[in-house]
Parts: sequence; C-alpha cells; structure tokens
Amino acid sequence: TNISGVMDKEGNLLTNLTPSRIGELIADGTLYGGMLPKISSAVEAASNGVKATHIIDGRLPNALLLEIFTDAGIGSMILGESS
Repeated sequence: TNISGVMDKEGNLLTNLTPSRIGELIADGTLYGGMLPKISSAVEAASNGVKATHIIDGRLPNALLLEIFTDAGIGSMILGESS
C-alpha cells in the first residue's frame, strides 16, 4: 500500500494486531476511510485460517523482505485469532 501500516491516533505504527483489536480501532474511529478496505481484507484472511497478513508500504525498496526477514519488521502484521 502507500502507507507504513496501521497507525494509532497519534500516528504511531501498530505492529502486531488481531482481528479483535482491529475491530476496536474501527469502533473508536482510529481506522476509517481508505484504510477500511485494506484492513477488512487482511482481517477476513486472518479470520479464515491465514496465520498472518501484513500491511506494508510498497513504495519502500525491499519492503516485503524487511517485513518478513527482520525481527522488528516495517509494517503491521494482523495475526489470526488462533495464532
């Protein structure tokens, strides 16, 4: 995508999230607008057996490698509820 990942209201990157936590962020207005289609697709996958989905900034060189192969990652990971 064209953003770093899921951000809190202060603009801080949220890294490890669950579908339940995403629901809370939508309910309190933290997530809205153009982020909703992205996040709903990630949550749907995570809720239906995918162990983890990632929202990362595709504008950054090597973004996928940095997200998957570094301990900290660079984006937001949405874990399945059973993970």
